[in-house]
Amino acid sequence: MGGLLCGLCCAAALTAQELPVARFAADDTLHYQLYFKWGLLMPKAGKATLAVLPSTYREQPAWNYNLTFRTTGLFEKVFRMRDTLDCYFTKEEGRLLFATKHSDEGDYYSVDDLHFTYREENTTVHSRRYTLTRTKIDTLLVAEGRVYDMLAATMYLRALDWDELTLGKEYPFQVAIGRDLVNSAFRYAGQQIVEYKGKTYRTHRFDIDVYDEAFTQSKAAGEVWIDDDSNRVPVKIRAKLKIGAAEAYRIEEHTVQ
Repeated sequence: MGGLLCGLCCAAALTAQELPVARFAADDTLHYQLYFKWGLLMPKAGKATLAVLPSTYREQPAWNYNLTFRTTGLFEKVFRMRDTLDCYFTKEEGRLLFATKHSDEGDYYSVDDLHFTYREENTTVHSRRYTLTRTKIDTLLVAEGRVYDMLAATMYLRALDWDELTLGKEYPFQVAIGRDLVNSAFRYAGQQIVEYKGKTYRTHRFDIDVYDEAFTQSKAAGEVWIDDDSNRVPVKIRAKLKIGAAEAYRIEEHTVQ
């Protein structure tokens, strides 16, 4: 009986981490224009590409969820950045296995690796951060409930059941960052129209709440607008900064094959 209960707890924990594989549309590629918004000023800051690709992880079929970002224009001269984020999910269950972030700031390069292991009611995350010369973080994080990296959390948002959305409803999760597990939640803010470059999008807006002393905002640290169609792609993303905000808008180069 004890073994059966343990197995049921394990199955429940694994199911809680799974995402509908229907959200992983092969060769789904999105392009974004990034801006820095400060008062009336809104200069272009960079470009990003978000893609879903069939792949393998440790010789097993997997989904690769990939984000690449680079600064452009004035920001390229002032604060050059080249970031690449990758997540690998199981092919059949959509369960996060591994996440990595490569940050290149010209004179500084670092890598963050997160390995996810699911046992009983807990998720264990082996978190490593290293540079070209040394390991800065090597630790184990233990979480209950949903835990992702920053990129995988957006796939969780895209997988929500639209029929169950109610104004103000919260969808809690944790984000593994370095030595920390950051308590966060998506909070539904209703339907909104987003206009950009002559295009109009009907979207669902979510506020991103962060409950952690390391962040300057404990409520609505960011916002995301998801297209209200079958693809559920992010149309607009806004992240509050200490000064101003960063905004990303989908460019109409979206292709699904």
